[in-house]
Formats: sequence, C-alpha cells, structure tokens
Amino acid sequence: MLALTAFTPVQEPKEILLWPKDAPGSDGKTGAEKIRVAETGDHVVSNIHHPSITPYLPAKPSGVALIIAPGGGHRELWIDHEGYNPAAWLREKGIAAFVLKYRLAREENSTYTIEKDELADIKRAIRLVRSRAKEWKIDTARIGVMGFSAGGELAALAAMHFDKGDQSAVDIIDRENSHPAFQALIYPGGTDKFEVTKNSPPLFLVGGYNDRTDIAEGIAKVYLKYKQAGVSAELHIYANAGHGFGMRKNNHTAVADWPQRLVDWLEDESFLKK
Repeated sequence: MLALTAFTPVQEPKEILLWPKDAPGSDGKTGAEKIRVAETGDHVVSNIHHPSITPYLPAKPSGVALIIAPGGGHRELWIDHEGYNPAAWLREKGIAAFVLKYRLAREENSTYTIEKDELADIKRAIRLVRSRAKEWKIDTARIGVMGFSAGGELAALAAMHFDKGDQSAVDIIDRENSHPAFQALIYPGGTDKFEVTKNSPPLFLVGGYNDRTDIAEGIAKVYLKYKQAGVSAELHIYANAGHGFGMRKNNHTAVADWPQRLVDWLEDESFLKK
C-alpha cells in the first residue's frame, strides 16, 4: 500500500524559487516553462529560467535531506520517475527530498552552461536547504545530492566543486556552504570528467549492464577511482537494466529495489538511523 501511495498523483508541494528575483545569468528571460507529456505518461519540463526546488517533507523527519536532480540530457527534465516519484518514496522513509528544476545548457538556443549556470543552481539549492534546516528539521551535516543521468553528472559536479560560502554576502543564503555530505548518482553521464580527492563525499552508484558503454563501464571506473583514493563508495550494476529506469511502477526486476539499497547504504554510512 505504501509503495502504491508513493506513486499516486497528489497535489504536489509548492515550488520555492532558488532566487526570489532573476537567477544570475537569467536576467530578462521571462519565457514560461514548457511541459510535455511523453508516450510513457511522464511529464517532461523545459525552458527553465527560474530554477526552483519542490520540497517533500516527511511527517517524521530523520534529519537526512536529499536534493534530487532529474535527468534529460541537459535539454529537458524527466521530472516524474527521476524526481517526484523518488522524492515521495524517500519522504515515506523520513528523508526530506527536494526536487530541483535547473536551467538547461543543451536546450536549443540556450545561453546557459553546465559548469556555470546548472552548477550554480544545485549549489544554491544546497545553500537554501541548509539555510532553512532548523525550520525543516534537517541536520546540516546530513544534506546530500542525488541525480539521474544528466542530473547525476550535475550532482557529481556539486560534490567536486563545493565551497564554504561568502560570509560577506548581502544574501544570507549565499553565506551558507555548498558542501554535500554524500552523493547518490543514478546512471550518471559525464563520468570521464569525475574527479575524486580525499575530501570527496561518500558515493552511492547505480546503473544498468545494458546502458550505453560510457555509463555502464564509466560508473565502474568511477568506483575504482574512489576505491583507489580511499573514499567510501558502493556500486550496484543491474544485469537486466538499461538507461532511464528511475523509479516507476512497472520496474519489476531486481532494479526496482535500488531505492531500498540507497536507504541501506545511508544506514551503513551512519547518515540514517537503522
């Protein structure tokens, strides 16, 4: 029943803009978001100029929080099975989840870039959640990032390029640090660019054997980088899965259980109490 409830369409929580006015680099861009419905029934969002988070706050908070970046090739966001569905499921586990709508660098005629604008969006999301941690009953030492496909690449960038915040900033949110305590990357793209240092956050990786080569093999190479650097990492590659499985009602093979493996990992890493 709980599993069905997590996928049942309900009135979504209200979005919160990352910046109350125009986001840096989006000045004067007023075009409305576009939403199409794919043949699978998924809602796909594009033309994002006002990045936001949608909070899924648990009734019994554990103190753990995740900023979730859906995928879509940096051209659009598949926001149901890679955003709202996992957020609702995590909420039932006591984990606060925040679905991120970020600007899209590879959309037609886009002026945004991944390394500047998209990264600014996810870092701002981390700062925003941290700034309201007391209100949302979140432990600031247990805020992580999760991303799918292109969103996985973005989450990984956030785990590589964090900072302590600007203590002289007028905007109090910008004073918060953008360090994610952990990262969960689900069939992430761009793995050839991933770097690891001794202070990289612990890593949870999921992918499919039948995914395209750069991802199916790329995540294994990323795991080895973390292993060699002595940074905790866990890798799951499912034999009967390809790309884009996310979290759907029709996931019936072993890959359907990857969200529970994430919770198990959070418990093993002591972010979540057993």
